[in-house]
Amino acid sequence: MSRYAIIFLTLTLLASTALWMAPADAFTLPLVVASCLFGGFFVLALFAGRKIRFDPVLRTSED
Repeated sequence: MSRYAIIFLTLTLLASTALWMAPADAFTLPLVVASCLFGGFFVLALFAGRKIRFDPVLRTSED
């Protein structure tokens, strides 16, 4: 995993934990937005780091 992916994964986990521990009416919307943004940035960092491989060519096995 790239350095950015680790940072965004950590931020996602911290925001999710803060959301889980927050009282019901205390700034939950910003925490939900932060969790979603950091999670999206984590996935983008994985794609940018080429850690997720995608092979668009469908190959058949010739046994």
